[in-house]
Amino acid sequence: MATAAQWVQGARPRTLPAAFAPVLAGTGVAAWTDGAVWWKALLALVVSVALQVGVNYANDYSDGIRGTDDDRVGPVRLTGSRLAAPGAVKRAAFLAFGVAAVAGLVLAATTAWWLVAVGAVSVLAAWYYTGGSRPYGYAGLGEVMVFVFFGLVAVVGTTFVQTTDSAALAASVVAAVGIGALACAILVANNLRDIPTDTVAGKRTLAVRLGDPGTRRLYAGLVALAAVSVAVLAVTTSPYALLGSLFVLPAAPAVRTVLEGATGRALIAVLARTGVSELLLGLGLFVGLLLAGAT
Repeated sequence: MATAAQWVQGARPRTLPAAFAPVLAGTGVAAWTDGAVWWKALLALVVSVALQVGVNYANDYSDGIRGTDDDRVGPVRLTGSRLAAPGAVKRAAFLAFGVAAVAGLVLAATTAWWLVAVGAVSVLAAWYYTGGSRPYGYAGLGEVMVFVFFGLVAVVGTTFVQTTDSAALAASVVAAVGIGALACAILVANNLRDIPTDTVAGKRTLAVRLGDPGTRRLYAGLVALAAVSVAVLAVTTSPYALLGSLFVLPAAPAVRTVLEGATGRALIAVLARTGVSELLLGLGLFVGLLLAGAT
């Protein structure tokens, strides 16, 4: 039976910046136009974190029962390591999805009911990343869906539930590109590390399809795209948005490590730095645009 600490590790806390960053960025954009609604921002954060934890447990369960995690390097896998029963991990995933659904219903009831459909699609996307008979994560589409749901939907959705100002929504799309790029970079780094085991397991991730050199170039390109999004925001909103460029501090050494050919456990540090980079981007945009809105 898994300990409480192992359940926490199984939730993969290093990936949680991917849940906090879009809400910070989206709320910062709303604050820039004086449209921030703080209790809605908090509920959006609950939705984002619960979905991230849910997808992590869902991946643990689905990869574990397929045997994909039997020889995995990296964070603890509850199912693959036989630390917890598969059914228990599956229930943990759906419990997290349930928390996200409840918070999302409140936001939909106070904003627009069509958001229920967006939430339902988000949960389905989280489950079928590695779940079901034909998981799209095994077909090289994981990065696309991460960009859509943890970038565009999460950032623009956070802004939308607080304000429908057209300038704010336009800026949130630009912010979403940067946040989504770094969220994808986390997955790219993870899948780069797992190319050998995923190849054996028949998991055709984008990294497996691109190969080692192409995946390393993709990682660097995603970080560069995030930098471009900050520059565009600084021009279209306020120079204060340049605070988001703080993400480069941990991102630069991560890019260097990837381009120098690090493999295996050496890429775990890259995962951590990329997660911190995304959090710094979201936090920098939040503070910068909050200051811009107050001046």
